[in-house]
Amino acid sequence: MENLSLAEVEQIARRAHEGQVDKNGHPYSEHLAAVAHGAAERGGGEEQIAAGWLHDAIEDDVLTREWLAAAALSDRTKAIVDALTKRPGEPPEEYAARILATPGALLVKRADLAHNSSPARLATLDAPTAERLAAKYRRMRALLGLEGPDGA
Repeated sequence: MENLSLAEVEQIARRAHEGQVDKNGHPYSEHLAAVAHGAAERGGGEEQIAAGWLHDAIEDDVLTREWLAAAALSDRTKAIVDALTKRPGEPPEEYAARILATPGALLVKRADLAHNSSPARLATLDAPTAERLAAKYRRMRALLGLEGPDGA
C-alpha cells in the first residue's frame, strides 16, 4: 500500500478539523498549516510534515487512534503523531519524555510551540489567557530542553 501524499494528508487534516477554530477564533487549519510549514522550514522531511498536519487530530478527537493505525502513513509518521498526542490527565513531564524518545517528534513539537508562542497570536488574547499559555509553552520548552522564546 502506497503512503498518502502530503497533499492528501493536508486535505484529510483540513477536512477533519473543518469548523474548528483556535483560541483566537481563526480556522484551526491555519495552525496546522503553520506547524507543517514550520516542520519543513526546520529541515523536516515528508514524514514530519505529514505529522505536522495531523499532530492534533487524535487529541482533538477529530480522527481516531484506529484511523491512525490503519492509515496509509509511514510507521514513523504514525509514531510522531502518537507521541504528540497528549493523553487525558497526563503530566507534562511524561508527555515531554515521550516526545524526546520518539525520533522526529521534537522537530514537529518545536514548530508547534513556535506557532503557539508567536507574540502576534498571544497578543490577540486577553491578558490572563495569554500569560497562562505563555507560561505553559515556556514550561514545555524547558522540559524539552529547547532554548529561545519561539521553541526554535
